[in-house]
Amino acid sequence: MNATAENHSNLNIVLDVPVSLTIELGGCQLPMREVLQLTIGSVIQLDKAADAPVELSINGKLIARGEVVVIEERFGVKITEVIGSTTLSA
Repeated sequence: MNATAENHSNLNIVLDVPVSLTIELGGCQLPMREVLQLTIGSVIQLDKAADAPVELSINGKLIARGEVVVIEERFGVKITEVIGSTTLSA
């Protein structure tokens, strides 16, 4: 077995392992007093502009950035940049 085939075989072992994908829209810091006053309908201002890219992380490691989109009344993310890659394949 050559090295390329062996690497491909080794990769197949982990392809079905679940990972945690997190998309960070933004964040903020609030005093505990304000957190305790949050109720249904409360609005929290985030530290990112509405048109700023969101960050996609797998198990805490940044892998991509993208734009929030709405698809059939659900949120989604259109990937605009893959970290470590200069181009995206179509």
